[in-house]
Amino acid sequence: MERSIHQYVTKNGFKLEYSLVGSGEPVLILHGGHSSCREELGYDLLTARGFRMITPSRPGYGNTSAELGRSPMTACEAYIELLDELQEPQTHILAMSAGGPSGIYLASRYPNRVKSLILQSAVSDRWLSPTDKTHQWARIMFNPSTEKYVWAAIRFMNKFAPRFLLNSMIPSFSTLPKEQVLPEISDEDRRRFKNMVNRQRSGRGFMIDLEQTGHDLTPELASIQCPALITHSIHDASVSVEHARHAHRVIPNARLCELDSWGHLIWLGAGADVMCEQLFSFLDNAIHLECSLQ
Repeated sequence: MERSIHQYVTKNGFKLEYSLVGSGEPVLILHGGHSSCREELGYDLLTARGFRMITPSRPGYGNTSAELGRSPMTACEAYIELLDELQEPQTHILAMSAGGPSGIYLASRYPNRVKSLILQSAVSDRWLSPTDKTHQWARIMFNPSTEKYVWAAIRFMNKFAPRFLLNSMIPSFSTLPKEQVLPEISDEDRRRFKNMVNRQRSGRGFMIDLEQTGHDLTPELASIQCPALITHSIHDASVSVEHARHAHRVIPNARLCELDSWGHLIWLGAGADVMCEQLFSFLDNAIHLECSLQ
């Protein structure tokens, strides 16, 4: 998979790092927490089906300016500028995990630029309030002054004890017991998980995510008019499946696919094939609908 990494400077002088993978029908990828434009999960599948993936590092991640995270709309304006620069008048949006609010705002505020919206394990309701213990621990572990040491320790463990690391992280991704999850994870899934961990850093991005995922997204969800697919595991421990159900109730005519897969990382493990079938069926229908309306 060939990837090129670029940097765009917005009209206000802020940096927006992004990558390009593949060619053909454009998909704007809004990655999850602790990730960047170097994300890879699911990319090979999209490339094989003839899609071009445009992935900006969201504000505070990678080399993208944290100032673009002053509000969700500030970031969305930068993404629209980037699409203009790349001469992409319309694109599909695929928003993962903590990238969910960005995708929701884009589809809501720029309906003429969005062909379809795909939410994968996505935050689409209030998430991790300041009173939650998880929120409090995250602010300690992943703030800009400590996150590099935390990730250095995680990568050290990932190098010398990858099986132990995966086993220890399962409860943060899945509500199922480890004994039930492990048989669903193949050696190839373990390799992909290891590579994912090696790419991750929090920068200033995760603090921005924590600040911006506590808002009520109902008005934005209700105003989305493009075709929408919501895929979420019923065993997700990172972002409850109730987020997906909330989005399905509010987005007009949205399609909900609840997966009986192991947890948050729906691109890995048993059940990933069902997710892929739903994804490409949806994209094929969205493209067919677009063509019939032209």
